[in-house]
Amino acid sequence: MSKNKKKARNHRNNEITKGIFTVLEKEPKKSFNYKQIASKLTLTNTQDRNQLIKRLGQLKDKKRIVEEEPGKYRALGTNKNHLEGRVDLTGRGNAYIVVEGIEDDIFVPFNKLNKAFHGDIVEVQVYTRKKGKKQEGEIIKIIERKKKEFVGILDMQKTFAFVRPTDFRMYTDFFIPKEKIRGANNGDKVVVTYESWPESGDSPIGAVKEVLGRPGEHNTEIHAILAEYGLPYEFPAEVERFADTIDTTIKEEEIAVRRDMRRVLTFTIDPKDAKDFDDALSFEILENGNFEIGIHIADVSHYVIPDTLLDDEAYERATSVYLVDRVVPMLPEILSNKACSLRPNEEKYTFSAIFELNRKAEVKKQWFGKTVIDSNERLAYEEAQHIIETEKSYIPEEVSIRDTSYSLSEDIVEAILELNKLAKIMRKRRMQQGAISFDKVEVRFNLDKNNEPEGVYFKESKEANKLIEEFMLLANRKVAEYIGKQKPEKTFVYRIHDDPDEDKLMALNGIISRFGHRLDFKDKKSISASLNQLLADVQGKKEQNLVDTLTIRSMSKAIYTTENIGHYGLAFDYYTHFTSPIRRYPDVMVHRLLLHYLNGGNSVKSEVYEQKCKHSSDMEYLASSAERDSIKYMQIKFMQDHQDQEFVGVISGVTEWGIYVEIIENKCEGMVRISDIKGDYYIFDEKQYAIVGERTNKTYQLGDEVIVMVKNTDLIKRHLDFALLGKPEE
Repeated sequence: MSKNKKKARNHRNNEITKGIFTVLEKEPKKSFNYKQIASKLTLTNTQDRNQLIKRLGQLKDKKRIVEEEPGKYRALGTNKNHLEGRVDLTGRGNAYIVVEGIEDDIFVPFNKLNKAFHGDIVEVQVYTRKKGKKQEGEIIKIIERKKKEFVGILDMQKTFAFVRPTDFRMYTDFFIPKEKIRGANNGDKVVVTYESWPESGDSPIGAVKEVLGRPGEHNTEIHAILAEYGLPYEFPAEVERFADTIDTTIKEEEIAVRRDMRRVLTFTIDPKDAKDFDDALSFEILENGNFEIGIHIADVSHYVIPDTLLDDEAYERATSVYLVDRVVPMLPEILSNKACSLRPNEEKYTFSAIFELNRKAEVKKQWFGKTVIDSNERLAYEEAQHIIETEKSYIPEEVSIRDTSYSLSEDIVEAILELNKLAKIMRKRRMQQGAISFDKVEVRFNLDKNNEPEGVYFKESKEANKLIEEFMLLANRKVAEYIGKQKPEKTFVYRIHDDPDEDKLMALNGIISRFGHRLDFKDKKSISASLNQLLADVQGKKEQNLVDTLTIRSMSKAIYTTENIGHYGLAFDYYTHFTSPIRRYPDVMVHRLLLHYLNGGNSVKSEVYEQKCKHSSDMEYLASSAERDSIKYMQIKFMQDHQDQEFVGVISGVTEWGIYVEIIENKCEGMVRISDIKGDYYIFDEKQYAIVGERTNKTYQLGDEVIVMVKNTDLIKRHLDFALLGKPEE
């Protein structure tokens, strides 16, 4: 099915969802079966009626409608002004309720939260909206507590304690009875579990679940970041024991049912500090002059069996978490760093996508299936880049991952050079088809043995990185195409990326115009081309990181789903994640489904996999949030040692309470409070993305260069305050 047809179908599904609510809420005391609803919505074709049945089941599971008796449904409440939604709490204590199917969020003032927390699913009573005013409401019922564990500081009293949450959106502390303090000391940073909030109580009652340590200490703060997002930092003992019982030996009978690739030239290219290698490339020149290229992925699904302790744990985690000083893996070390890591000169089980490509990088043949490999060499990106740049086999000591210089085989050098030529052709083709080239600068820290930051550096994506990227993209795209184009349609896990919101692009255009850039809105292709031109034009300029960040924010969010609409950013009609099952659970699902269909299996239930996709997308978001927080923490730690130094920065954000400034040389971002700016009274001008002096008319605008000095660093709240010294030209 084409991308446009998929989008049309999704639009139709949304219409059916709205139609269900229209029918049920019109007569809220009556219940209807699917035939009656279909009749009222004039759904006559089989596809629409099947979608109606499916959607009724989904809405019932989400508790958005009630199944009063088998096959008969009614609205949740009898009041059309009662809606169900998710609480989005602001830093000022007010909230917005996000309701599916309603464009405008419902504003709830602090005094009408009625004990709801950020993220809770609630029932809200909506007041009649006055013309020109935002819709307001009051929370009347908490349907589901989204979060029951919070991080905070323990404040000990004589016979009880309070815990003050560190999350700025938590507006209340927790009362902790003496018997539930669990040995914590005054001032400790702890994880508290929500237990109840009595009707007459000023605070909810909680129990200390875990003592993280003293605030400000490195491990305390890193573990606190994980705890805030509900992410674990160690495996349960029973999961470790289970993993240790897995037979990881390579057996002849298993090799016999796999394609044997052990004699084909194979190697890995990874970061120099990588501990797990979940993908390898093989290279062979065929008699017809074409190339046979294998993308070999660790066969995690051979060891991680459904409905086991290990699989349950991997699913719950859904992803590895990459913090500033450590990796919290999805799988225990015996798999992630050993059995499933494609280390050189070790036989390994793999799941492979093997392609015959001509010299124009066109796929002539493809094969998917289980294999066994024996990698010849482990290379770092720096080593592969050196080969690309010099075309020589000699690896000098300064780029070597060994302790000394050495020479590679000529076969590997030839393979890397040929693969790079093919990768460049494939990348150019993607760009011509409308792919967006996001090469955002990534901040990294040089840490000493005590995890103290000694310096900042920026991760660059060079040709060696792009070589690996292109072949991983090829495998992911072709696996998705292979299943996605089959008839009848089969349930599969896709990685989708919707078209960007035009309003967000218009807002982006308004900001970048201040730097002399603009977007071309003539058609979809011109938008993509102008976005790429923008990202290229800002390379190396002071506004690069700001523009890169704002451009990414204007894009839709990539997610996992069984409903394919294609991937806008990559310009692919079909795309999935097949290449990293050590660190992503969706890849494990893709391996299982691909094998099932290769063996002639029928389509599986989409509802089961859609739920797993949603969970994986949610966990990916939490992991990326934790990663960002850990970088922010380390930036603040780094800036503690630079308190008397002046820095040139770029204004990266403007709000009614202050301006955010990103230092050009190290990308650390802090805030200058409006109340701290001397010499005038400044007012926030939303339209100009600026603050303006009331008396002097002096303006500080988004993108302006300013000079700042560190005023305050707070590791516990992860907050960095700057003092504004003026503009460079002043």
